Amino acid sequence: MITFKEAFQKVLAHPLDLGIEVVSLMDSLNRILAEDIYADRDFPPFNRATKDGIAIQYSTLVNNGHLFTIEGEAAAGVVQQVLTDKNNCLEVMTGAVVPENCDTVVMYENITIENGKVSLNENVVKGQNIHYQGSDEKADALLLSKGKKISPAEIGVMATVGKAKVKVMGNPKVCTIATGNELVDVDETPEPHQIRKSNMLTIEAALLNSKIDASSLHLLDDKKEIERELEKALQDNDVLLLSGGVSKGKFDFIPDVMASLGVQKVFHRVLQRPGKPFWFGFHPKLKTVIFSFPGNPVSTFANYHLYFLPWLQTSWGLPIDNSYIKLSTAITITQPLTRFFQVSTEVKGGIFWATLVVENGSGDLTSLAKADGFICLEPRDEDYEVGEVVRFVKTR
Repeated sequence: MITFKEAFQKVLAHPLDLGIEVVSLMDSLNRILAEDIYADRDFPPFNRATKDGIAIQYSTLVNNGHLFTIEGEAAAGVVQQVLTDKNNCLEVMTGAVVPENCDTVVMYENITIENGKVSLNENVVKGQNIHYQGSDEKADALLLSKGKKISPAEIGVMATVGKAKVKVMGNPKVCTIATGNELVDVDETPEPHQIRKSNMLTIEAALLNSKIDASSLHLLDDKKEIERELEKALQDNDVLLLSGGVSKGKFDFIPDVMASLGVQKVFHRVLQRPGKPFWFGFHPKLKTVIFSFPGNPVSTFANYHLYFLPWLQTSWGLPIDNSYIKLSTAITITQPLTRFFQVSTEVKGGIFWATLVVENGSGDLTSLAKADGFICLEPRDEDYEVGEVVRFVKTR
């Protein structure tokens, strides 16, 4: 049996080259950007009025009692207008190009209009209410760097620069596999000795956060069926995510079947809780990577976030996300197991604090809905103290 740190490094040592895909702009949401995005012109691309009002030439205000004659108007979406007489003004709308020969915009709330003449009711600062060309970004400026997860904000930026098609990191082809005769479909009423399939639906939902659509299998506790179905799954997928079948029970066939199919075991069983029976391997010829998690819900969910997601980041060539949080209670962790505790989080005084979620072992599926993530605590002689900073793995 190996330590969590050893298992983690062994998993990261087996990344896949997932390549790059080109998708439509809206299909890139929640994907990982695989190209740098540059400004195709200045932003804003012109001197832009930020208020509805009048555009004037500031030098006219040497005469404080000056009345401006309205020459016309400048609306958003039309070509730049020209002020022909500096003693006059043009009405201007928010988003319009500031007219030529104008350098200041005064909003309607600060003027009075009578008979086509405008007087000012407030002091004016030269250049006010103008969003100057290139003041946000200059043409060719780097706006987004590859490796960034695409959120609605990034969609907006790319739309602004005309990126109808976007290069994103390739996703692996994944199959989620549940094992066990006790499992029935969600829409079935289970017998007293049965449970509904929930583990892998939870993982499939988690995969959707990375825009990964997974196929699924349910394997009964029949060794020949398991071997037949896994052989095909290995050929058709980049990654297999299994739940169950890796402990020491009489019907835990997965390790033996994997060996018979030419899968190379990297490790089986880790000094951790939950998820000790975790099995990891790969097929040297097919290049398929296999994560076989224990069947308990919390074990499966924890190992997915602790191992698979960092593996995915590594396969994309990205650094591992490391987050930390402060403990709100003291905890004792004795040798030899690394412990992963579910926690809820709250912010107090600008600091994130972790509070342990009460759970009834790794089979307590409902506890997942109460937690925001896991804290990772290595075994050591001294207690973990209140206020101590520890590693935090976010799950929502």
